[in-house]
Amino acid sequence: MEKKKKSRRIALAIVCGLLCLAALLCFLRAGSLARLLPDQYAAERWAGEGEMVYRQVSCFLTVDEPVDLNQIYAFRYAILDRLHEAGLEADTDTRLFRDAWCVTGKMEAASDLGHGKVSVIAVGGDFFLFHPLHLISGSYLTENDVMEDRVLLDEDTAWLLFGGTELSGLSIKLNGVPFVVSGVVQREQDFASQKAYTAGRGVYMSYAAYAKMNEEAAAGCYELVLAEPVEQFVLNFVEEKFPIGQGEIVENSQRYSLGRRLELLGHFGERSMQKLGVIYPYWENAARCVEDWCALLTLLGFGLLVFPAALCLVLLVKGIRKGKEKLDDELLPGLRDKVDDAVQKRRRRKWDKEHGGES
Repeated sequence: MEKKKKSRRIALAIVCGLLCLAALLCFLRAGSLARLLPDQYAAERWAGEGEMVYRQVSCFLTVDEPVDLNQIYAFRYAILDRLHEAGLEADTDTRLFRDAWCVTGKMEAASDLGHGKVSVIAVGGDFFLFHPLHLISGSYLTENDVMEDRVLLDEDTAWLLFGGTELSGLSIKLNGVPFVVSGVVQREQDFASQKAYTAGRGVYMSYAAYAKMNEEAAAGCYELVLAEPVEQFVLNFVEEKFPIGQGEIVENSQRYSLGRRLELLGHFGERSMQKLGVIYPYWENAARCVEDWCALLTLLGFGLLVFPAALCLVLLVKGIRKGKEKLDDELLPGLRDKVDDAVQKRRRRKWDKEHGGES
């Protein structure tokens, strides 16, 4: 009987150990997935080694309520005013905020060697701070570019138009308008981005150049990194001042935290119901895919800990009961005898004192 009990205890210990190890692996995998997408950590990169806290926020507009440049510039001025009110000075060289915006479309791309339909992402601000795609050659587009006729090709487009990737300075045409290639990038290689990106060959171009070719151009996505002197400053400010309309605001900096994962599990399934009329860019769809996996792995990890936790609780209860029984059977009787002896001695001393006896 004792051997069976001992074997059972060993088996239970092994099972609990394996379950705890599996739970740990789930939590570690969720943590590694949370760090998978660099475009969710622009605030961390921008802050660097400084002491100032930054937050990243993304605004996704509905298809019938995009924002134009005038609204974006007005929001920038509102940022400067609010930073001044918070006691932070910002000038043209400030590190207190960076932003970016974009709009997507389709164009016909052509060179002397090839042509084809490509997806276009027209970008403004510091877009590649938020989306640090791997440069194969050349350089990114920046807000400080003097010329607006530079374009950045992805690897597939580069091979289509030129059959190579060392293309800086070469010319292409988009819908018949000439542009100069600034460089070539490799698209994200993670599983979520590869599933989310379905637009095929792509080109990045200046938002200003795109607006000249399309008078109705307006941004469907706006991204911001902003200093946060007090907690919730950035999110509250964006919700108050940005012309989001019926769109959606996402706080990127906290989206993979444990609290956010548990919140997502509490509303799991609802996010599949699109009620806002927002078309997410592929990087947001990738981020939401990773969110789902992190939430599920977290749920699985806690689920695996249920049996070990329950077993520990049972053993704790048994231990308490056993301790109580030992207390009742061994300690309390002896304690009661000692108390009774002490009471009897006290009564005897009192009696002797009252009747003149010796104590």
